[in-house]
This record gives sequence, C-alpha cells and structure tokens, in this order.
Amino acid sequence: MKQTEKTIRESKSRITRRALMLGGIQLGVMGILGERMRKMQLEDSEQYRTMAEGNSVKFRLIPPTRGLIYERNGVLIAGNEQLYRISITREDVDDLDRVMTDLRALIPMTDEQVADIRDELRKRARTVPVTVADRVSWEEFSRVAVNAPSLSGVTPEVGLSRIYPRHDDFAHVLGYVGPVSSYDLSKIPDPSPVLMLPGVQLGKIGVEAKFEEELRGEAGQREVEVNSTGREMRELGRREGTPGENLQLTLDYKLQNFALQRMGDESAACVVLDITNGDVLACASAPSFDANLFVRGISVADYKTLTEDDHRPLADKTVQGLYPPGSTYKPVAALAALEAGLVTPDEKVYCRGYTEIAGRRFHCWKGSGHGWLNMSQSLEQSCDCYYYEMAQRCGIDRMSAMAERLGFGHKPDLPMSAVQDGIAPTRAWKRERFGKDWQVGDSVNASIGQGYVLVSPMQLAIMTARIASGKEIVPHLVKSKNGIEVPRPEMPHMDLPEAMLNNVRRGMDMVVNGTHATAGKSKVVKSEWRMAGKTGSAQVRNITAAERARGVIRNDQLPWRRRDHGLFVCYAPVDNPRYAISVVVEHGSGGATAAAPIARDVMLFALADGLPPLDAYPRSQRGEIEERFSKLNLVDPDLARPSGTSRA
Repeated sequence: MKQTEKTIRESKSRITRRALMLGGIQLGVMGILGERMRKMQLEDSEQYRTMAEGNSVKFRLIPPTRGLIYERNGVLIAGNEQLYRISITREDVDDLDRVMTDLRALIPMTDEQVADIRDELRKRARTVPVTVADRVSWEEFSRVAVNAPSLSGVTPEVGLSRIYPRHDDFAHVLGYVGPVSSYDLSKIPDPSPVLMLPGVQLGKIGVEAKFEEELRGEAGQREVEVNSTGREMRELGRREGTPGENLQLTLDYKLQNFALQRMGDESAACVVLDITNGDVLACASAPSFDANLFVRGISVADYKTLTEDDHRPLADKTVQGLYPPGSTYKPVAALAALEAGLVTPDEKVYCRGYTEIAGRRFHCWKGSGHGWLNMSQSLEQSCDCYYYEMAQRCGIDRMSAMAERLGFGHKPDLPMSAVQDGIAPTRAWKRERFGKDWQVGDSVNASIGQGYVLVSPMQLAIMTARIASGKEIVPHLVKSKNGIEVPRPEMPHMDLPEAMLNNVRRGMDMVVNGTHATAGKSKVVKSEWRMAGKTGSAQVRNITAAERARGVIRNDQLPWRRRDHGLFVCYAPVDNPRYAISVVVEHGSGGATAAAPIARDVMLFALADGLPPLDAYPRSQRGEIEERFSKLNLVDPDLARPSGTSRA
C-alpha cells in the first residue's frame, strides 16, 4: 500500500530519535570506560605495577582491643598489657622447613613446640596466621624483625594480652581469658573470623565469659602489599576496629580484698550486699587463685597444686557452693509459722533437749534443753526443739514456699559461672527426685536447715537482705557499660506484714545483743552500728545413737572434712539496715566461733569504709583485734578513711 507523505515523515522522525538515543548510550559507555582507564593508568598505576612485578595486595584483620573492667570506684581490675609475638601464615611461606630452621636459630623453640606449630598450620586455613612464639623478649622480637625479609610468611607483631592487676582478689567473679582452642570454636555456632587470629583471647569463665561479645569488640582491617616471598612491603590502607565495651562492676576493691584476707587460710565464702539497692559489694571465695596464671598458660605443676588442694581454690563457693543452711534457716521456719497463723510471737514452746516423733528422738544442740521459749528467745538461743514443733505445725510446703520468697531454690541472675539454684524441697520434689513420699522427719530436719535443704552463700545474703528490708532484694553486679549506668532491677515490698518481720528481726537482734546471745562474742558496741544476725552449724556426718550414749565427739577431735560447717548471716545497722552479709566456713565447726567473727569484721569494714575503729569492739577484744589486723596484707591500707567515717 502506498504510504502518504505524512506517514513517511513520522517514520523518519522515529528513526532519528532512536539513533540519537543509541548514540547517547554509546557515548556514555565510552565515557565510563575512558574514566576507568584513566583511573587505572593514573591513580591505581602503582598498585597494578606492584602486582605486575609479582607483588600482591592482601587484607589482614586487626584484632580489637578488649574492653576494660573496673570496680565501683574506678579502680582497674582487668586490663591489657603490651607484648611481643611472632606469627606465621602458611599461604605466604615458600619453604616451611627452611623457615622453621631459621626461626629456631633466632628464638628458642623445642622440638615439641615446632611439632605443635606444624600441626596447628595443618588444621587452620592457609590464610589464618598461627602464633609461633608469644610473650617473646624485646631482643628476640628485634632479631626476628631484622631477619624478616628472609623469613617468608613470618610476622613480628606487637599485641595486647589480658592482665589482672589485683591478682587473686577478683579471680572467681571475673574469671579469666585464654587462647582460643578448637574446642572453644566447636561450641560457637558461627565463630567470628577474629577468633582465628593469633593472640586473640576468649573469656573462659566468669564475667569474662558472660560478656565475651561485648568485651571483645569488632575487628579492623589492613590492606597491605605483600611481595612474592610473603613479606609485607607496605600498608596501603587501614580501617580501625571498634574496641570492646568497658564494664564497671558494683564490687568494692578494698572490701573485697579485706574479706578475702580476713578469711585467711579457711575454705570459706563471704558475700556483702547493699540492702538499699542490691549492689554486690563483695563476693569472695577462699582460698583464691591468681587468674594471670591461666592467661599466660598455666604450668602442669601450678594446675596440679590448685586441683589437688582440699580447700578447692578453683571453685567459687559464693554461688557454686551449696550447703545445708543449719540454723540460719530458722527465720524462714518462724516466718512460715507466723504467716500461717500457727503460732504467736509470745507463745512458748518447751525444750527438754529432744523431741520424740514416731519413736525417734530429734535432739536439740543443748542436751539439757532450753526450757520454755517464745519465738525471739528461740532465735536468740537457736533452740532446735522449738522449730521441730513449728515443722509439725507448718509442714514442708509452707516452709519451702517462704524459703522461695526469701530467695532459696532460685538461681540468682548474676553473670557468673555455674551459679546454682539450690534446693527448697517439697513433697512433690521428693516424689519426683527419689520416688518416695515425704515424711514428718524430713520436715523436722528441714526446719533446722538440715536434710534436703541446700543453699549458696549468695542466697543466704539475699534472704538476710530481704528480712532486714522487707523488700525483694535482687543482687546486682554490673554498675555500668561504657560509662552508661545499667538499670537496677525492681525491688518491690514483699507481701509480708512489717509486724511479722519485726518479730524475726527482734530475735536476730538478740542473737548478737541478747542476754543468752549465741553470737554475743561478735557484738558491735558502737551503738549506731548495732548488728543483728543468726548463727548456724551444719552437720556433714550422722551422729549415731551409740555415739550420743557415750558422748558426741567434739569437732576439734574429728578430721577436718568431718567437722560441721560454720555459718553466720547478719545485717546492720539494726535501726536503718545498710548491709547484709553471709559467711560460710567449710568444716569450721561452729557458726558463732568460725563465721560470726569474720562477718563482724567485714561488716565494720563496710560501715567504716576502711579498717574498723577499735572502739566498735568490746574493750576486752581490742588488743586481739589490733594484732589480727596488723597481720593482714591489705591492698592500699593508706587509703582507709579515718576511724568513725562511713561509706557514702
């Protein structure tokens, strides 16, 4: 069909537009290519020249700086120190046998160490550096650096390593770091590449492990030119990493050190809580250990010494240790009976030295008996028979329900390793655990903190703080992260009448300050620091009827492992409670003799914020106290405030 003139003009117009569009696209592509060629020839010419000469450009990760840890006053308790190390990257090594031979001429290495290095190089990716020698001297570092041009793949490095300036004071709480092992990597679902770098350390236990990701930070990156032999020629670019977060704990370094020193050679634990906010001010387990030993690679001899010590220095007794609470459990039984309306504060129960139930005698610690006692007097004199009666009235479920409200049977939410929840037994618990029914005798044993009941020193401190304050005190260990305060948990008032709590508090006051006080020798005479508490002794052996007939063997006549545990809990000042403390002395024989004196000294140190003034002690004890303090190896004793001042 013949086209009209109009149709021909429109067709030509469309063809012209398409030609212009295609031409524009072609010009744009040519411009981009031209710009790329210009950049390659002018700006990147040096990089391509080095590559043409046999050099290459590689990217290296920069290990981040591990975050620091401080105590509440800003004193460093976990830092970093500079060290020198030598690493090797298999990908860059031309002749491994020759390089290892040359290295052995420069730095001392045993055949076993060389074999370990070769094994590690086989296991790791070829691009991952492996540490040849750590913590080398400056002289050794210099020798390797001077000879680096002939040592393909070998890199002398300046790195950082963890250090604990307070040595053993915070070992159990902080834990420690160590080299990243294959086992560590196997437990991490998607391990960060930075964990493959030489010298990088991983938190193994304690706060170091619980806050590993926050403390580790993020790696940086270096762009380096490497020649054909694997030697770094120069750095082409660098992106710094992000340092780990700094943590500040609620612990007080002076109080922590004093508590540990005061426990001395005992196998013991001491916890100090600030009742006003739940801060953990001291959390000391004795004996302790120097965490630096693990960072630097503990020797077989040192590790054997720690593991074979019967006082178990590696165990954190404050949260891992579980003990029968002994008579420190009696305030729990008292509150359970009061709340259920099964006893009044003034009702008296007769103690004749034992209670007979179903033909079995349950003995009081005082064989001749206490006579008639009301609740406050039963706490003051720690009468067992009174609580045997409460157990029969209450039953185990009521007592255990109260124990749970006071912190037993629940794992404290703390960033520490192997925190235990303990046992607040019930009928259902025994049936599930042992397939047996609960017996009246089980309740009787539980009422004096024996039998199935198990608690940690941390839980004992929580119980004491809750009784003293009437609030659901929750322990709090981390004060701030990177200078930003960490919110403390809510601590509402407990659903227990104040009058009911006052009945128990009165009895705990009499334990230390009463006429028949079981802890009277640990009295504080400074009136504004008056202390209340409760003693406890927990048996670790059964006393047979035959032994009772011929006379119970005294603790000091028994082997150490068969002696009773000594426990003491306390709070002060009585009129305005500030601190709650628990002390457990393993196989210490008695709470009044072994644990209470330690707790009193620690309490007075907390109140005075330094060495306690002698006028806080009974006059007859001051010479002994002064001599005791003079033998302690205290940290910064010159920083102790003048006697009589209190913590802000």
